[in-house]
Amino acid sequence: MHCVGALHFIDKSATVISYGIQTNSSSTTIRGVTEDPLFKFQLPFQIAAEREIARFLNQDPNLKWSVGLKEYAHPATEYESAFDVAGLVFLLAITMFPFISQMSSLVAEKELKLRQVMSIMGLYESAYWLSWLLWGTVIIFISSLLTVALGVISRFDFFVHNSIVLLFLCFFLFQFSMIGFAFALSTLLSKSSAANTIGFFIFIISYLTGTLVPGDLVKIFPTRYRILWNFFPPNVFSGVIQVLQAATRTHDDKGISWNNRNKCTGIIFPPDGPCSTMDDTFKWFAGNFVFWFLLALYLDNVIPNSSGVRKSVFFFLNPRYWTGSSEGNSAEGCICTSEVPLLDEKNPDDEDVLEEKRMVKDQMRENYSMNNDSNIAVQLRGLAKAYPGTIKLKRCGGCCCTLTRTSTYHAFKGVWMNFEKDQLFCLLRPNGAGKTTLINCLIGNIPVTGGDALIYGNSVRSSVGMTNIRRLVGVCPQFDILWAELSCQEHLQLFGSIKGLPSSSLNSIVKELLAKVKLADAARVRAASCSGGMKRRLSVACSLMGDPKLVILDEPTTGMDPVTRRHVWDVIEDEKKGRSIILTTHSMEEADILGDRIAIVAKGKLRCIGTSIRLKSRFGTGLIASVSFAESTSRKGDAITEPHHEAVKQFFKHHLDVVPKEENKSFLTYVIPREQEPFLSEFFDELEDRKYEFGIADIQLGLTTLEEVFLNIAKKTELENALTEGNLVNITLTSGQTLRIPNGANRRCSKELI
Repeated sequence: MHCVGALHFIDKSATVISYGIQTNSSSTTIRGVTEDPLFKFQLPFQIAAEREIARFLNQDPNLKWSVGLKEYAHPATEYESAFDVAGLVFLLAITMFPFISQMSSLVAEKELKLRQVMSIMGLYESAYWLSWLLWGTVIIFISSLLTVALGVISRFDFFVHNSIVLLFLCFFLFQFSMIGFAFALSTLLSKSSAANTIGFFIFIISYLTGTLVPGDLVKIFPTRYRILWNFFPPNVFSGVIQVLQAATRTHDDKGISWNNRNKCTGIIFPPDGPCSTMDDTFKWFAGNFVFWFLLALYLDNVIPNSSGVRKSVFFFLNPRYWTGSSEGNSAEGCICTSEVPLLDEKNPDDEDVLEEKRMVKDQMRENYSMNNDSNIAVQLRGLAKAYPGTIKLKRCGGCCCTLTRTSTYHAFKGVWMNFEKDQLFCLLRPNGAGKTTLINCLIGNIPVTGGDALIYGNSVRSSVGMTNIRRLVGVCPQFDILWAELSCQEHLQLFGSIKGLPSSSLNSIVKELLAKVKLADAARVRAASCSGGMKRRLSVACSLMGDPKLVILDEPTTGMDPVTRRHVWDVIEDEKKGRSIILTTHSMEEADILGDRIAIVAKGKLRCIGTSIRLKSRFGTGLIASVSFAESTSRKGDAITEPHHEAVKQFFKHHLDVVPKEENKSFLTYVIPREQEPFLSEFFDELEDRKYEFGIADIQLGLTTLEEVFLNIAKKTELENALTEGNLVNITLTSGQTLRIPNGANRRCSKELI
């Protein structure tokens, strides 16, 4: 038996009826709705019981008995919608996403040196910033449009009752002001990961200031603090969102219409009035953009980049900056760096280097004009670059510490050189000898500390001159700087557009260059999918885009197979017509084949300069003589027993006092010192006469290799540097002879040097 309730009569008399009601007081949930037992069963049960008691007392079974419940009058209860509660954080998340994305992309381009390579290829700063501004404007326009559309479709009162145009302008202008804010912050950051972190941190700060500091509190701020407060764009946005939410909080609120935009909103208070209108809010957004954008342009110019290049703090006061005049630009001094004293050289220069220096100085005194008729493309006038020493803290023991300062490092010291047109000038150097630094100074990546360089008459020490230089220069950097998402064809199209090529001929030029470097079949392949050799060929093609007057190739054939390398050599040889090419390489074969003139830089100093033959004749160990023997030989184990070998050795030893540098059963190779050259004619005549006696099949005579020249220069430089620094040690050979060699140097090489 199931009983839902019971009546317990306690007392009954002529004047009193007392009873109790027993029911289940537990709440029940049916189909998601919770039922209160008091109103669902207990009150109806009590009313029914009292009705029957009244009928019994009145002896009337048809007595009508009705009871109604009514509460006292009270203010209407207002329930906040989900949008009123979380609308601010929702709108901030939507509108600040483009800000974080754009700031991160700007910093990533700087971190990967993509902006640097575009600047080297001639991209104007104004074009760079305006392209990002245009792209950002398109993104925020679409974002604002979608935000308003989704809000209206969702039927939120905030979007339905407020003017759609006002809402769109509010979202668009806020994000527009955040573009300028992103530009300014990107100039202060160097890592894209840091940019993402800073972006999300600003989002959190924006939400906290928008929720914890309401508009009524902003109203009591002093005027100067209100102005500073509003220079943070999210503060203005949070304030206007609060006003728009308040205008649609209840069903009786009609929102803010377009015609009411000039009425006081009471949220942003300028110094000249108690409150502001929606129009004033929009003006704040526009003003914030202008302020942060101009600040970004200023900071981008005065903050040193990763290479240390910056402009003067008051660069905008220089008339040449606005007029673009390059007159007298060598003294403009807009590229600033720390002043480091130049090193006084103790070791005399080579005679060819001194002759080159004298010729450049004579041209300077004669005011030599590097116009289109001149044969000189680049002229280095005592160019120097030095890095100041650093201070290090060293613990001596216990609590004692000492400060030590490292000596100044001279990347290169007073280089005087001419690079002529229609020539390929090859720079050779050991690692760390200053070659790449020299190139970076020529293209403006690194500021110089002394001297100057003129490229087609434009000084590298001038910002205006460097702008002109970058229009004339094509660069293949040492390491590939490419966009992973762009294809080979798109890279060339991008650099062609930067160089100002007409769109009508751009595609044909791109196809021609791709075919030249054998990338026609990979035109649509993304750079990320290209091999190392393909990327190098693409970099070479990019450097030739736009027909530059000066092409700088920094180790262009690194990572290429022999066949492709030979093909690229042919391309470089063809392209030097009508322009000057500067090539740096570690391949002596490449320098020997391509170089019209070759210079070797070591320890920051120009050591020698001239043609390949000139360097071999002056700095080689002598002539290379190779004697090949006939096939008939007899071997005893691994030892060479052919009697002809011994006879030839004795002949060379007796006449020239030399021993073989290399030997095997087929040939002997000798290095003949230059001092023996007067006797060679008579010597080889006699050797030719005794050719059959010695069993000689062939005799070859040639100059020493360029690699031998390079090694000799490097060894000599090492010894000179050790002498200058006093870094020599004494060693005793097994013969008892004592030698002084550079500390840590190879003994065999040091013996040759001494």
